[in-house]
Amino acid sequence: MTLPLILLAGVGMWFLMEGAAYAVAPDFMRRLAELVAEMGTRELTMAGLAGSAIGVIFIWLAVHLC
Repeated sequence: MTLPLILLAGVGMWFLMEGAAYAVAPDFMRRLAELVAEMGTRELTMAGLAGSAIGVIFIWLAVHLC
């Protein structure tokens, strides 16, 4: 698996999951967006770092175990 292929698959999966979330639960996604807008900078930064770390772990697992 090459890096461009992994990136393309990742971006495609991102659009798929986000689009599906808005299609299945639009009211929940609207409330979630309001909660994110109310979060402080530090909390939002920490949430972003945590999400990025989880993403790196998933990518590493996908590349090394498959």
